[in-house]
Amino acid sequence: MLDFVYEALPSRVVFGVGSLDTLADEVERLGNRALVLATPPQREQAEDVAARLGDRSAGVYDQAVMHVPIETAQAARDEAQIVGADCCVAVGGGSTIGLGKAIALEFGLPIVAVPTTYAGSEMTPIWDLTQDGVKRTGRDPKVLPKTVVYDPTLTLTLPPQISGPSGMNAIAHCVEALYSETANPIVSLMAEEGVRALGASLPDVVARPDDLDARSDALYGAWLSGAALGAVGMAIHHKLCHTLGGSFNLPHAEVHTVVIPHAAAYNSAAAPAAMARVARALGADDAPAALYDLAERIGAPLALKDIGMAEAELDRAAELATTNPYYNPRPIERDAVRALLDDAFHGRRPAA
Repeated sequence: MLDFVYEALPSRVVFGVGSLDTLADEVERLGNRALVLATPPQREQAEDVAARLGDRSAGVYDQAVMHVPIETAQAARDEAQIVGADCCVAVGGGSTIGLGKAIALEFGLPIVAVPTTYAGSEMTPIWDLTQDGVKRTGRDPKVLPKTVVYDPTLTLTLPPQISGPSGMNAIAHCVEALYSETANPIVSLMAEEGVRALGASLPDVVARPDDLDARSDALYGAWLSGAALGAVGMAIHHKLCHTLGGSFNLPHAEVHTVVIPHAAAYNSAAAPAAMARVARALGADDAPAALYDLAERIGAPLALKDIGMAEAELDRAAELATTNPYYNPRPIERDAVRALLDDAFHGRRPAA
């Protein structure tokens, strides 16, 4: 066995149907007044959460948006100070949890995350902020949510066109964890199981949105994906997605969905053991093709051209993505990355 370092991330998880009923008690463990965060469309859900908290609610701030623009982060930080919040409750997906992390990064306020998608961000100490068209990321233990309340019933209103890409985003975290520079046997177990759980449940989630068992399995897979991503480093896939999201404002989950089959194909020969585990988890022979086929089966987008990318911007994207690259098992080569982006732009199925 290879030498490795494994560092467990300290977080408390409350998982199960109806677990939202424990939220007030979980907030009480961490603070006295919680600012409830949400996106504008989730305002009603956030108000319900605030009502559950009663006197422990410091109000609702519903301006979270994807990629956490620095202006949005600063406005939320100001709001937290104005209302005297000493913790945050983030109700939603990666955008809302990311906003909570931006507040924690500045003031150290503990976060209670209440995920309503399959993003996995709630289990990571990774933050991101976008400024002047560039998305910066970092790791800091103080942005890791102290408590995560997983209640599958909160995902029942998530429509199929959002559920599918959200789950594929989580699968992408698992795939990269398997060939990370800091991969280790414990995290790899979680990552493979995350791919299996999501690969098995997402078709049912999309076909039968009210299937609570499938929703629970998908949320379990998302938990594992976030825990895996939070414990190890990232590679070419996340570098590409951070570039495409931050610099071209492409939708977060959808860009992960489109790119992951091609990032896997890029690394396939350099990371055969990781690809074998992904293929096994999906019950297939070839991991990149299986990832593409899963996205197609659940009706998720398959091409960058279909989610807002302009072909004329591919050269710039390749340049940005190969500047200060992350570790990757295969060397980062500008022409090869440009070819990857071309395949992703047109939505070509990776060859087995």
